[in-house]
Amino acid sequence: MPSLLPRPTILSIEPYVGGESKLPGVNRIVKLSSNEGAFGVPPAAKAAYAELAGELHRYPDGSAAPLRAALGARFKLDPAKIVCGNGSDEIIAHLILAFGGEGTELVMSAHGFVMYDIAGRYAGCQVIKVPEKNLTADVDAMLAAVGPRTRLMFLANPNNPTGSLLPAAEVARLRAGLREDVLLVLDSAYAEYVTRPDYDPGTALVEAGTNTVMTRTFSKVFGLGGVRLGWCYAPAHVVDVLNRVRGPFNVNAPAMAAGIAALAEPGWVEKSVAHNAEWRAKLSSALTAAGITVHPSEGNFILADFATAARAKAADAALKARGLIVRAMGAYSLPQCLRITVGTAEECTMVADTLAAFMQSADAA
Repeated sequence: MPSLLPRPTILSIEPYVGGESKLPGVNRIVKLSSNEGAFGVPPAAKAAYAELAGELHRYPDGSAAPLRAALGARFKLDPAKIVCGNGSDEIIAHLILAFGGEGTELVMSAHGFVMYDIAGRYAGCQVIKVPEKNLTADVDAMLAAVGPRTRLMFLANPNNPTGSLLPAAEVARLRAGLREDVLLVLDSAYAEYVTRPDYDPGTALVEAGTNTVMTRTFSKVFGLGGVRLGWCYAPAHVVDVLNRVRGPFNVNAPAMAAGIAALAEPGWVEKSVAHNAEWRAKLSSALTAAGITVHPSEGNFILADFATAARAKAADAALKARGLIVRAMGAYSLPQCLRITVGTAEECTMVADTLAAFMQSADAA
């Protein structure tokens, strides 16, 4: 045992494991494990990134001012209340380290995004996971879990990996039930895919008070997961805190250029959202017809429930045999489920056909 040891909570962290991307001996791999956009990189973003190749010796704009201005224009937000980061994960970690820490509590839903738990433990928080109702965050239960040491509450909306969503009125009720000294962080990574009229990604609550933050990402609908680019919209005093603790050049120049171009790509979001709505429904229907329970989703993925962990593992193996990589859900205490990204029409059809054949053979066995 080495004499140099980290804080005890660090060793309680299970390292984050990203979605698989390789299968030995398989010629064609279809990666549907990380909820990446179905259409890849926006053409303008690809060109903007390449254009910066000759300027890589230059430090980027430390304030990300051009990107914040583009975000403000696109989403009708005040750029002064925007902070950009190396993925929204970085912003989430900074918020927890700044407002949490030893002796505090962080409240999240039981099947919420695993990075809240990892970053919370890193900061020394006690992480409280609240049971959900029908795989959806339970507002009353989350409020009941708040104690005198609670300083942070995280809500992914839509939630990854369940796909569930709380309507704006329920999120507002959650905020109203919290003390003023509890920071509510609304993780809206999948906001662009939501088509329901009763949804707000968090903008209204940020603008209404001083204790709510909305985080967003370029990794999903904008197709830039590989460059790590995220942002948040927050009250002025939270922005001030984040600008004190983030790295001085935490967003690299090519990422910013790609992000600005992606925001301006004509029709990209509209095309992506329409495709997702169509094929999420078709894939869900096909799997349901095959005898698989599919939980309602508002993201660019579905959660397929095979009733037992053994059957989910066998289904995963059947998909891999066809070169289809999806996400096992054991890390989210849902070992009976597989999370499947909505890919292209061809990819969705391959998944549906493979799982239909699997269920037929499994039922016959």
